[in-house]
Amino acid sequence: MALTRCAMDIARLRAQVESLDGGGDGARGKKGRAVDEVIEALDVGRLRVSEPHGGRWVTHAWVKRAILLYFRRHDSVEVGGSGLYGYGGAWTRGPTWRALRYPPSYYDKVPTKRNYAALGARCVPPGVARYGSFLGRGTILMPGYVNVGAYVDDGSMIDTWATVGSCAQIGKNVHLSGGVGVGGVLEPPQAQPVIIEDGAFIGSRCVVVEGVLVGREAVLGAGVIVTAGTPVVDVRGAEAIVTKGHIPARAVVIPGTMPKAFAAGTYGVPCALVIGERTASTDRKTSLEAAIRDYGVAI
Repeated sequence: MALTRCAMDIARLRAQVESLDGGGDGARGKKGRAVDEVIEALDVGRLRVSEPHGGRWVTHAWVKRAILLYFRRHDSVEVGGSGLYGYGGAWTRGPTWRALRYPPSYYDKVPTKRNYAALGARCVPPGVARYGSFLGRGTILMPGYVNVGAYVDDGSMIDTWATVGSCAQIGKNVHLSGGVGVGGVLEPPQAQPVIIEDGAFIGSRCVVVEGVLVGREAVLGAGVIVTAGTPVVDVRGAEAIVTKGHIPARAVVIPGTMPKAFAAGTYGVPCALVIGERTASTDRKTSLEAAIRDYGVAI
């Protein structure tokens, strides 16, 4: 779908997708072509599963339904292609490059993403993004994974073995460090996906799942695990404030534990400790270094 299509196309697509949502084999017929259009629009960033509107995030359940219908509409096929290799043991951009046809590596209903050059993004082998995900200009995908429906905005880094689950929304200039796990939330369709807002820094081996929202420019130290039920304990004031499901903007967060009584005794259960606030400096690098220095956050 061309990016210049008028807004009326959105209303048409929504109506057609919602007409298919009753089940059966309708998605596999001609009426199901609207599903393919939705996935194509997701792939180029024209549609998003969830987006900010009026100071809050709005999730489009019909777009998530289209992704589910896409699986029903298509059968698994061998996904492969051609690659380039350099002989003589050295990779080169010169005339020694030769095309190599290799056997398909995957067997799936969704092809791998191919439009990195058009989007201005970079994918480092063996990083993989699924068709129907979006990577913005200047984004770098190291050997990690981005699932269908996910949106990664401009200038973000998906570091080695980091994963971005289905429908997750990653803002501009976000850094997902090595081994970070951002969970997917595809079902139920009305559920909010994981959202990581602009400028956030997510430290190594962090896990963010179940529709958690990480606010702008927040810093999560290495190993922080945040689920919908994880207590987020703000200890910046005289008394602790406990919330769930949301990391405040510019918060500096480390892994912690809090006592919980069980029949067999009292034990420490995981929590996310908000111990400080990232400086308001407009220089992201300076701001991050200050947060690490002041609060001793491991990344």
